[in-house]
Amino acid sequence: MEASIVNFRSGRHTQKTDQIILKIKDINNKEKTKPLIGKQVIWITPSKKEIKGTIKATHGNSGCVRAKFEKGMPGQSIGTKVSIK
Repeated sequence: MEASIVNFRSGRHTQKTDQIILKIKDINNKEKTKPLIGKQVIWITPSKKEIKGTIKATHGNSGCVRAKFEKGMPGQSIGTKVSIK
């Protein structure tokens, strides 16, 4: 399954670089995202390294999810694709 990175999880004054908001292809409501919680997410860097994370929760009502990665993600990851296993 494929998803795209929308943005970092952020508040008014903070930005959490290890938590990412994902928009999953062909999913557009909150109920369809619930079976995906706990699945593994992999982003491949331009130097072909893998950064792994897991889907932790839904985000909003439009089918987005929140993923927590093992380390902080670079800003160049925004707008790129990730794979969900």
